[in-house]
Amino acid sequence: MKMHSVESRFIAIVIGALLVFVAPLFFFFLVLSSDRVARERLKNTEVLMQANAQALGKPIWDFDLDSIAQIVETLRAGANINYVHIRDTSGLINIREPEVEPEASEVQSVVTADILHRTNEGIRRVGTAEISIAKDGPFSRFSGDELAIFAIFLFAVGTLFTAAIIGNRITIIQPLMRLTAAIEATRRLGSRHHVDWTSNDEMGHLAHNFNEMQNRLEQEENELKLAHARTTEIYNKTPAMLFSTDRDNCITAVSDYWLVATGYSREAVIGHSFTKFVDAADHLVYRDRHLAGSDGTGICEVTVRFHRADATVMDVLVLETCLPIDEAGTEPTLSVMTDVTDLKEAESRNLRQAITDHLTGLLNRQGFESVLGELIRKAELEDQQLACLFLDLDRFKWINDNLGHAVGDEVLCQVANRLREQLRFNDVVARLGGDEFAVLLLSPDAKQLAIDISARLCSALKEPVFINGSRLNVSASIGIAVYPDHAATAADLLQKSDMAMYARKRGGKNGAQVFNDNIVDIARRRLEIEQCIEEGLREDGFDAYLQPIVSLRDAHVAGFEALMRLNHPQKGMLSPAEIIGVAEENGAIGKIGDVILEKAIRDLAAISRLDGMSESYLAVNFSPLQFDATLPNRLAALLLENGVIPSRIVIEITEAVLMLDNPVIRQTLDALTALGCRIALDDFGTGYSSLSYLNRFPVDIVKVDQSFVRSLGSSQQNIAAKSRTLIEGIRMISHQMGCVVIAEGIETEIERQALEEMGVDLGQGYLFSEPLPFDELVRELDRFAEQTEAMEATRL
Repeated sequence: MKMHSVESRFIAIVIGALLVFVAPLFFFFLVLSSDRVARERLKNTEVLMQANAQALGKPIWDFDLDSIAQIVETLRAGANINYVHIRDTSGLINIREPEVEPEASEVQSVVTADILHRTNEGIRRVGTAEISIAKDGPFSRFSGDELAIFAIFLFAVGTLFTAAIIGNRITIIQPLMRLTAAIEATRRLGSRHHVDWTSNDEMGHLAHNFNEMQNRLEQEENELKLAHARTTEIYNKTPAMLFSTDRDNCITAVSDYWLVATGYSREAVIGHSFTKFVDAADHLVYRDRHLAGSDGTGICEVTVRFHRADATVMDVLVLETCLPIDEAGTEPTLSVMTDVTDLKEAESRNLRQAITDHLTGLLNRQGFESVLGELIRKAELEDQQLACLFLDLDRFKWINDNLGHAVGDEVLCQVANRLREQLRFNDVVARLGGDEFAVLLLSPDAKQLAIDISARLCSALKEPVFINGSRLNVSASIGIAVYPDHAATAADLLQKSDMAMYARKRGGKNGAQVFNDNIVDIARRRLEIEQCIEEGLREDGFDAYLQPIVSLRDAHVAGFEALMRLNHPQKGMLSPAEIIGVAEENGAIGKIGDVILEKAIRDLAAISRLDGMSESYLAVNFSPLQFDATLPNRLAALLLENGVIPSRIVIEITEAVLMLDNPVIRQTLDALTALGCRIALDDFGTGYSSLSYLNRFPVDIVKVDQSFVRSLGSSQQNIAAKSRTLIEGIRMISHQMGCVVIAEGIETEIERQALEEMGVDLGQGYLFSEPLPFDELVRELDRFAEQTEAMEATRL
C-alpha cells in the first residue's frame, strides 16, 4: 500500500485526533492527579515532622543521643524523605542522615520545624529539625489503583483505534481497492470492468454509479466506433478527393476517390509531404496559402499543379481549414482537392476569347489596352519609345452598305492578314472595333519606324481585294502618336493617335499623319461648339426649321419635318451635324430636343389655322438619349397646351435607336403609340435588319434613305436599276404592312417622277423646299397651293 493511500491518511487522522484531543486531556488528568498526591504526601510529611519535632524536645533537652537517633531513623524511614538534619540551639547536637546532603536537583521540597520543650520556666525552643523530600518519578506518585485505571484507559483507546482501522478497511478501503482494480483493468485491457460490491451505504451507491457509468461509456464507445467506421467509410467513398495533413503538412489520410483520381496507392502517399506532389513552380504559392487568409468561413484555398502517378499534371483547387499555426496542434486537417484542369483551360480559352477579336484573330480593344499599358511601362524602364498607329479603313461603310456585311467581314480578315505580313514578330496589332485597327511599335526611334511601317501598310492595302470574283479597292487613314513625345499615359496615347487619324481623313485619306499641335484645333472646335450650345440654350438661340413633306401624286403638303438650327450671332449658321454630335456626347441633346419640340408644336398649331393645313402632321427626330419614361407625359402636356391631337405627331427614329434594344426605349415607344402618336423609321435600308423592325416595332411610316434616291439618277445603269429595285421592294413590303412610304433627299424632277411611278407616297427634299423658319415657310406654302391647283387643273 502506498504511503498516501486512503488508509494511511485515515490512520494519520485518527492519530492526529488522539494527539489533539485525547492526549491533552490525559496529560491534564495526570497533572491534576500528580499534584493531588504531592499535596497529600507533603501534608503527611509535615504532620510527621510536627509529631517528631515534639518528640525530640525532651531528648535534646536531656541530651539523650540514643533517643534522638531513634527518632531520626523514624523520620528517615518516611516516604520520599532522603535527608534528615537535627541540631540544637547550643550547637552541641548536629545529626545528619545521611552524612552527605543531597543535590538541589534531587530535592523536591524542604520541611523545617522548631523543636520545643516545656520547662518550669515555660516552653523553650531547644533545636531545629529539617527534612528534604526527594523528587518523585513519573508514576511514583500514583497508587496501584490509579495505575490500573490508566492501563484500562490506554487499552480502551487502543481498542477503539484498532476497531476504527479495521472498520475503515472493511467499509472503505476494500470497496475502493475493488474500484481501483476495475479502473486499472479498464485502462490496461481497454474493456469496461465493473466493481463487485453491493451495500446500502455511500460506497455501494458509488459502486453502483460507477458500474452505470461504465455501461454508458461502453455504449458510447460502441456508438463512437460505429460512427468512426461510418465516417471512415463516408470519407473513403465520398466522390471527392479528400485528404488530411498534419502540422508538418505530411499526408495522414486520403480517400479512395483521391487515390483513383491521382493513380497513387495509399502506401505511396501516407507519411509523405503533400508538397512532394505539387509542381515545383507552385511550391512557393502552396507554402504561402495561409498568408492570404481565409474568405471569412475559416477556409483558405489555393490552386496549384499536381503531378499524378503517371507523370501527368492536373490543375487542382485545394480547400483547407485555415488555422493559425499556434492553434493547429497536431490534429490532422481535412482538405478537399478538386480537379480544375478543364476549368483552367476554359478560363484561358475565355481569356483568349475576351481579348481576341473573333473575326480576325487579332487582339480586341480590351486586349489591346492591356498590352498597351504593359508596353508603356516597358518603354519607360528600357528608355525606349512606343508608337501607336491608329488605322481606319476608308469607304468601308460603303462596302457594308452596298455589298453586305459578309463581304465587309471578309475584307476585314484580308486587311488583318496584310497588316500581320508587314509587321515585325514582336509588334502588336489589334482590331479595336468596326474597321478600326491599332498597331504598337516599341523601338528607340519609334516615330521614324512608325512612319516607315505606315507607308508599307498603306502600300499593302492599295492592292485590290478579291472577294467572290469582285475587285475591291481598300485604303486606310493612319494616325501616329509616340510615347512619351506626344502622350504621358496609355489612354492619352490612344486618343492622340485617334485624333491624328481623323486629321488624316479630313486631309484626303489614304495615308499617315503624325500627331502635332495643330490637331488640337479640332478639340478646340468641339469646345467652341459646346460653348455655342450652352449660349444657344441660355439665350434661346435654337430654332425649329420646318421642311415640307409633299405628296408625290398631287404636290399637296402632307406634313413637315422639324429640323434643328442654331444661328450664332458671330459665327452664323452652325452645322446641325456638329451640334448634334457634340450635344449627344455632353448630354445637352435632351434640352435641345425639348426646345425644338416645343417650338415645332407651337408652329404646327399656327400652321393648322391656314387653309388646307388643318390635318398636316409634324415629324420630329429624336436622339436615343431623349427616350425616357417622362417623354410621353411631357409631349402630351405640350399637345394639350397648343390644341394639337397626338395623331398629328410623328416620332422619327433611326435603326440605331432600335438596335440598342433598350427596354426603356421600347416602353417609351409603346407609351407614345398608346398616346396616339405615329412612329416613322428614318434612313430605312441602311441598317443590319431593317425588315425585322417593321415586324417587331409599331412603325407607321418608312422613310427611304436618300442614298437610294440619289442612285436613281446614277449614270451607271446597274446601280440605278438596283436602287430602283430596292425602293420598289421597300415600298411593296411597307404597303403590305400598312406603312406609308416617304422618300428623302429628292433634288431633281427625274427622281420625283421615278418615285411617283414606283408608287412611293410622299417625298421631301430641296426639289420642293429647303428647311425654313416659320415666317418664310408660311410664304412658301402659298406657292405650294398654287402648284397643287395647277397640277389638279392639268389632270382635269
